[in-house]
Amino acid sequence: MIIVTRLHGASVAVNCDLIERVEAAPETVVTLVDGSRYVVRESVSEIVDKIRAFRASVVLLAGRLDERSATGQQRLHLVPSPDPEA
Repeated sequence: MIIVTRLHGASVAVNCDLIERVEAAPETVVTLVDGSRYVVRESVSEIVDKIRAFRASVVLLAGRLDERSATGQQRLHLVPSPDPEA
């Protein structure tokens, strides 16, 4: 999730995996895959930077989980679905 600022000043968290596009027209408009649109104060490049920083933090945290598992601390595991069709 990234935090963006609506034009009226309220902050909103947006799932960056659901962003379809970001346009400057002249305000910055974030369009999600479901068609939802948000007009925000941040520029296109600021939003791209926020997405990069968020994704980098996910990779960094995943690496820390690997390090913990090597030292014998609790490890995070993916659990397979009990439904074979899923």
